[in-house]
Amino acid sequence: MNHKAGFVSILGYPNVGKSTLMNALVGEKLSIVTHKAQTTRHRIKGFVNGEDFQVVYSDTPGIIKPDYPLHKAMMAAVLASLSDADVILLVTEPGQPFSKDEILEKIREMGTPVIVVINKIDLSDQQKVMDSLSLWKEKMPGSRQVAVSALGGFNVEAVFKDILDLLPESPAFYPKDELTDSSERFFVSEMIREKIFLQYAEEIPYSCEVSVESFKEEENITRIQAVIYVARESQKGILLGHEGKAIKKLGTDARKEIEEFIGRHIFLELRVKVEKNWRENDRMLKRFGYMMNDGE
Repeated sequence: MNHKAGFVSILGYPNVGKSTLMNALVGEKLSIVTHKAQTTRHRIKGFVNGEDFQVVYSDTPGIIKPDYPLHKAMMAAVLASLSDADVILLVTEPGQPFSKDEILEKIREMGTPVIVVINKIDLSDQQKVMDSLSLWKEKMPGSRQVAVSALGGFNVEAVFKDILDLLPESPAFYPKDELTDSSERFFVSEMIREKIFLQYAEEIPYSCEVSVESFKEEENITRIQAVIYVARESQKGILLGHEGKAIKKLGTDARKEIEEFIGRHIFLELRVKVEKNWRENDRMLKRFGYMMNDGE
């Protein structure tokens, strides 16, 4: 029996539902999802395995104009995902202009098979959807176009079938019983960061980074210590809240989701530290696991 396997890069602008699509395709919540732009900062891989196939999905940060080193590191993750892709899922939505023509040009030059996924069709009308399908057929010659609602699960199976059709013959890249190559520590930090996005307003989520400092599995409980880094002292005060009530709520919400994810009771300790201008600091970004321009 011939075996297919390959890497599938999921990319698009912020807020088009890339992470929702990734989770729908994988069947597990691996990428954090919020209503705010630029939630995804790292390349997150999810594996789907069958007897005769393995699909390695890569959810990537939204395509943005990089204004400072954090943004540059996020775009480096996008380009790294493109470089090893066997199939590209270009996610957009009805009526959305795609002005990053240099990205499209790079994709065309690569010659990698492309599936244009028109997402959020449940929030649009049929004419807009049809217009978008026609536009992308013209804009990306040779690509396939699929209209979906990732949140509602509508037509996601059609995307999966197209991916299997386009995958090259290859042995599996990862053990068939694995779901991802990211560590539990990474997902814990992402879950805490997701709750920050959901709980706090304006610039606070974008100024925060989470680092899991300690992860100790004991007989009946897992003890986790995490530090939330902020860029300014005033942000620390907002994060903590009056008499520490805000950080307490954050810890409670994060603990519930982490317990569901790892399947056991946890004790979660959160601390807040000020690391001025960490988003512009290459040393700190490397510490937080970001890919820098030098490839590290």
